[in-house]
Amino acid sequence: MARALPRPHRDDVRIAVGGLLGGVLLWALGLHPRMPSAPVVLWAAPWAPLVPLTVTAVCEPLRRTRPRLGLLVGTLALAVDTVTVGNIVTVVLYTDLMYAAVLYGTASSARRIPWITGLLTVLGGVVPATLWRDPAALLIGVGVGVVALAPAATGWVVRNHRDAADAARLRAEQTALLAEMDRTQAVTAERARMARELHDMVANHLSAIAIHSTAALSLDDPQTSRDALSVIRENSVAGLAEMRRLIGILRDSSGDREPAVTPGLDGLATLVEGARANGLDVRLDADHGRVPAPVGPAAYRIVQESLTNALKHAAPGPVRVTLRRTDGALQVEVVSPHRPGDGPRAPGSGSGLTGMRERAALLGGGFTAGPEAGLWTVRATLPLNGTEAETGADAHIHTGTGTEGDSP
Repeated sequence: MARALPRPHRDDVRIAVGGLLGGVLLWALGLHPRMPSAPVVLWAAPWAPLVPLTVTAVCEPLRRTRPRLGLLVGTLALAVDTVTVGNIVTVVLYTDLMYAAVLYGTASSARRIPWITGLLTVLGGVVPATLWRDPAALLIGVGVGVVALAPAATGWVVRNHRDAADAARLRAEQTALLAEMDRTQAVTAERARMARELHDMVANHLSAIAIHSTAALSLDDPQTSRDALSVIRENSVAGLAEMRRLIGILRDSSGDREPAVTPGLDGLATLVEGARANGLDVRLDADHGRVPAPVGPAAYRIVQESLTNALKHAAPGPVRVTLRRTDGALQVEVVSPHRPGDGPRAPGSGSGLTGMRERAALLGGGFTAGPEAGLWTVRATLPLNGTEAETGADAHIHTGTGTEGDSP
């Protein structure tokens, strides 16, 4: 089934109608570029110039949809016009067909037509001048250049500018798209980071509050209730302080400040003491030395979340926290008693393991957590990447139940 021609642009139709009416007006007024007695006029009929004029005008609606066909038919019409008294509008319409063929045609046509018209311009001037030995014959080449080469070169220049503008617009759209993708990724990463911070800072205190409030409600013992309320108050105050610091970070418009609320490995001793105050039997054995800035906070948060999980889920017994520096990485291990089937002593969402895994992954490390021979073991490997922190000193801590060594 034959495919119908595309609908012509209405501006092209207007050009065709206007050119045809203008050419007919010049013909009616008897304005022609050649006299009927000129040697080149082989078709001297008075109405002869109207034939190529009409054909050229009919080709104008094809200037965008079928530019090569319009140029081919227009060239034949122009050839017929040269053997009549002629019509200047026919020539003008032909120059527009030449321009449109370069501007709207295929890329190969846009490259070839200027070269072909340039060659015809040179031959049209040199060959007649050589054969006739008359310098005036060079004007033939000038005429070919004006009618063919000039509009073709103009179309080529305009097309190059249009293509450059399209390419620049495409690059701008791609840049905007990449910027939007980066912004979306940055927002997602920031939300995940703040979610980890919020969970790690608050979950420990809220878990202790939930467990001790349950104990206070369950036991009819004034001293036990008083001790539980003391722990609840301490955790409430600490959680509120950390929440305020986090809100301060969220309100910081600079956007380049890393959470100052995130302590490093020098806060492990305080963290362990807090866990003991909440009822855990924690033993800390740390020999990590100086570590890069991103590694210390990540290790601290992993230990903090592991102790929170132990407070909520672990069976009675000692919890062992070990930090070792081996083979360019910091090894973090938290082992707590595990008894399958025991329910948690405080509610949880399960996002703690996800947060610990994300922290290790952000540093290019590994993370595992699960039961092993009656124990729940959390292991994290945090690469040091050969970068030492600017501050801090070598640390070694070894504490048993109720005994604490030197602070890191």
